[in-house]
Amino acid sequence: MQYRINQKKTPVTLLALSIGLALGGTALAQEQTGTAATELDTVTVTGYRASVEKALDIKRSESGVVDAIVAEDIGKFPDLNLAESLQRVPGVVITREAGEGRNISVRGLGPDFTRVRINGMEALTTVGAGDQSGGTNRGRGFDFNVFASDLFSQLIVRKTASADVEEGSLGATVDLRTARPFDYDGFTFAASGQASYNAMAEKADPRVAALISNTWADDTFGALLSVAYSERQALEEGSNTGRWANGPSNGNFSASSPFTAARSADVYHPRFPRYVQMEHEQKRLGVTGTLQWKPTDATEISLDALYSKIDAERDENYIEAISFSRGTSTTPRLVGKPATIVKNGVIENNSLVYGEFDNVDIRTENRHDEWSTEFKQIALNGQHRFGDDFTLSGKVGISRSKHENPIQTTIIMDKYDVDNYSYDYRGNNRFPILNYGINPTDPAGWELAEIRLRPQYVDNDFDTGQIDFNWNISPGFRLKGGILAKDYTFETTELRRASELAVPNFANGTKIVPVDMTQPASLKGINGNPDQWVVPNLDAIADYFDIYSNSGTFAVAPRANNVRSVEEKDRGGYLMGEFSTDLGSIPFSGNFGVRYVKTKQSSTGLSTLSTTTVSTTVEREYDDTLPSFNLVAEITPDFLIRLGAAKVMSRPGLGSLTPGSTVAVAGGARTISTGNPNLDPIRATNVDLGFEWYFAEGAMAGVGLFYKDIDTFIQTTRETRPFSDSGLPAELLIGTGATPDSDFTYTKPVNTPGGELKGVEVNYTQPFTFLPGNWSNLGVQLNYTWVDSQIQYINSTGQPVLKADLTGLSRNSWNATLFYEGKVWSGRVSATNRDDYLTQVTGTENGFNLDGYHGMTGTTFIDASIRYAITDKLELSLEGMNLTNEASDEWVYSPATGELPLQYTETGRQYMLGVRYKF
Repeated sequence: MQYRINQKKTPVTLLALSIGLALGGTALAQEQTGTAATELDTVTVTGYRASVEKALDIKRSESGVVDAIVAEDIGKFPDLNLAESLQRVPGVVITREAGEGRNISVRGLGPDFTRVRINGMEALTTVGAGDQSGGTNRGRGFDFNVFASDLFSQLIVRKTASADVEEGSLGATVDLRTARPFDYDGFTFAASGQASYNAMAEKADPRVAALISNTWADDTFGALLSVAYSERQALEEGSNTGRWANGPSNGNFSASSPFTAARSADVYHPRFPRYVQMEHEQKRLGVTGTLQWKPTDATEISLDALYSKIDAERDENYIEAISFSRGTSTTPRLVGKPATIVKNGVIENNSLVYGEFDNVDIRTENRHDEWSTEFKQIALNGQHRFGDDFTLSGKVGISRSKHENPIQTTIIMDKYDVDNYSYDYRGNNRFPILNYGINPTDPAGWELAEIRLRPQYVDNDFDTGQIDFNWNISPGFRLKGGILAKDYTFETTELRRASELAVPNFANGTKIVPVDMTQPASLKGINGNPDQWVVPNLDAIADYFDIYSNSGTFAVAPRANNVRSVEEKDRGGYLMGEFSTDLGSIPFSGNFGVRYVKTKQSSTGLSTLSTTTVSTTVEREYDDTLPSFNLVAEITPDFLIRLGAAKVMSRPGLGSLTPGSTVAVAGGARTISTGNPNLDPIRATNVDLGFEWYFAEGAMAGVGLFYKDIDTFIQTTRETRPFSDSGLPAELLIGTGATPDSDFTYTKPVNTPGGELKGVEVNYTQPFTFLPGNWSNLGVQLNYTWVDSQIQYINSTGQPVLKADLTGLSRNSWNATLFYEGKVWSGRVSATNRDDYLTQVTGTENGFNLDGYHGMTGTTFIDASIRYAITDKLELSLEGMNLTNEASDEWVYSPATGELPLQYTETGRQYMLGVRYKF
C-alpha cells in the first residue's frame, strides 16, 4: 500500500524537547556570561582565523594524517551542507544532486570506500534522487545532504588507519562531532537566519539555526540543544541522450531506410534525445541534544542524540523520441526502431549527429516524487579513570536511517508513427535542435501509454557496543585496547505494477488523453529547442483513475531485483601501543597495533526461477587481521615528518551481494542482473609519507605522499545481448513491452585483481600577519591533490579489456580561499576544482563495452561571502554559491567516436542574505 509521508515524533525529538524545556526554564534567570570560549578540539567563536589555527592544532597533534574543520570554518563558509564543507579538505571532492553536495570521494576513492562516524559511532544515511543522478541510494556511500552543517562543531577526516579506529575504509574515516555543553563556559546562545534565493528557480527560501547550552552545579552537569531548519527550491534543466547505440541494436532501423549508413554496426545514435526539466523542493530539519554529567574528576557520562529529517518533492518533465530504444513487439504500434525509417543523416566520427526520420514514436512524460529520509541516533558514553594511569571507557548506541519514497509516479503519453522527426547535434551538442515533426505544445491527440508506480524504501540500521581501556604503563608508553560489537542491517523494497503498459480507457472509450488532462511545460533557465511542450496532468489523471488505490490494475507488488537485505555482524578487537621517545636530539612519537575483525554476512534476495521468483538467503563468514603503525619525527619544533602504513579493507557494495538473477524492464531500460553474495572485501596496503612545516602562528606548508596497493577489487561486468540469450522463459516479459529479441543489459559483479593508486597532496595556509595595517587581516588557504591509478577492467567472460582510472577519481583537484578577517568587515572567496572523472568502465552499449567508458566533465565552483559586524553580538552576511553556474555534464567515450553527450544540466546561482546573533 502507498502512503503519503506523515510527520511523527520520535524518541530523539522527545529527548530534545525535554532538554529545551530545561534550558528554557533556567535561561530566564541566567545572566550573560560573555563570549563563549572553547577547548582546543571544539567550537570557537573568536573569528575565522582562530578556527583555522584550531584546525591546524588538531592536525599537528595527531599521530596519523588528519585534516579538520571546526565550527567557524563551517558556519562562515557559504556551504549548504556537510559535503560542501568537506570539499575544502585536501584530497576530498564531492558529487552533487540538484546542485547540492551529496557524496564525497577521498584520494580518488569513491563514496563506498569512506566510512562516516557521528559522535564516534558508525552511521549510514541515504536519500532519493533522479535517475540521472543515480536514483535512490542503496549502497554504502553516505549521503551528506541529509544534514545541515550548522548541527556540527567539528569534522575530522582521518586518511591513515590506526588500530583503534574501526575497519571498513580504503579512502578515509570521517568523524562528525556535534557540540556538547562542556565545550562552553556556562550559558551560551547563538542564532542565525538567512533568506536564500536561487537565480534559476527564481524562488526564495528560509534557513534558520539556533544553539542554546548551559552548565550547572559548578560545571558538573550540562545540557545543550541545537536546531537547524531550511527550505530549498531548485530548478534543474538540460538535455540527455540515454546513451548512444549502434545501428543493429534493438533490431536495427527499417531495411527500407534510404540512408543505409545508419544501419551500420559502427555508426551510433542517441537512444532517446530529449530536453529535461526537474523542479526540486526540500525541507530539512535537524536537532541535536546532549546531556553531560561529571560527578567526579575521574568520571564523565554523556548522552548524545541526533535527529534529522529531509522531506522532498521533485517534478520532472520530458519530451523524447522513444523509438530509438524500442525493439520489436507483438503489438504492431509498439514496434520501435525496426519500423523507423532513416531518410537522411550526417555521420561524424562514426556518430549519427544529424538525422531525419519517419515512423517515430514521440513521448512526453510527467514524473512526480515524494520522499523523505529520517535519521535518528542516540549514544550513551561513559569514562572512568582508575587511579592516575588506567582509564576504562564504553559506548552503546543505535542509529536508524529510514528512507521512504512512497510516491514515485510517472504518467506517459505517446504519439505513434510520426513523420519528419529530426535531431541535430552538430552545433553545441549539449543543446541539440530537436524537431518532433508535430507541434509539441498541441495537447490534442496524445494517447495514454504508461502509468508507472514505483514506491521504494531503504533502511540502514546500526547497533553498536564498545569497551576500551587506556593504560599509561610508563611516561613514554601507553597501551590501548578494546572490543567492538556492531550489527548492521540493510533492507530495501521496491514495488511495481504487474504491467505498466496496462492503462484504462477514458470515459469516451479510448486512451486519447482529454485536453483538460494535459498541461504545458516550458524551460525557464536555459534555451532549448524546443523549449515548450505538453505533458500529462499527473494529478488530474491520478485522481481520475484513482491510481493510488493499490487495487485492480493499480495494485503494486514487490519487484524482484530491489527486494533484498544484508545483515552483517562484526565482532572485533584491537591492541595498540602509543609511544614517545627521543632518538638523539629528535623526538619521535606514534602508535603501532593490530585490529582483528570477523564478519558474519547474510544476504537475502528474490531470484528469478522459471516463471516465478523465490527468496534465497546465502550466509558466509570472513575475517581480517589489520596491522598498522604511524610515526611522527619532530625534526625541529616546527617541522614534522610523518610515516604511516596499514592493511585496510572495505566490504563489498550492498547492491552486489544479492543472490540469484533478476529481470527488470523500466521503459527503454532493460536489465538482467546477477548478484554475487560470495564476493570478498576489497583489501589494500596503504603507505603515507608527509612533511609539515608550521612556520608561523596559524600557518603551515605541507606535502603528503600516499600509495595504496589494492590487492582485490570488485567490478560489475556489462554487456548488451538479446533476452533470448539468457535462457530464461519468455513468459517473464509479459506486460513489459519487451520481446525475446529485445536487447538487455547483462550485469554481474566479480572480484578482480586490483592495482596501484598513488598521489600527492600539497597544503599551504598563511595568515598575512606580517603585512602592515588592515592588510594583515588577509590570509590564504591553498591545497592541491594529484592522484593516479590503473585498474585492469574485464569483460563478462573475465578477459581483460581496458586499463583505466578508478571510477570517481579526478587526477587533479584543488581548493583556494582568500579570506579577510577584520574587526568589522570579514569575507572570503573560495574556488573548488576537480578534473574530469570516470563514472562507468566499460561502457554499456556494444561498441563502448570494450574500450569505452562514461565520465563527468570537471568543474570549478566559486563561492563568496561578506560579513559586517554591527556589534560584537550581531552581524549581517551576504553569500553567493556557484557563482559561475557550473553544469553537471556526463559523457560517453570510445576511440571510434570520441566524446558524446549523455546528460547535461544546470542548476543556477544561489544567494543568501542573513543575520546572526550570539551572546
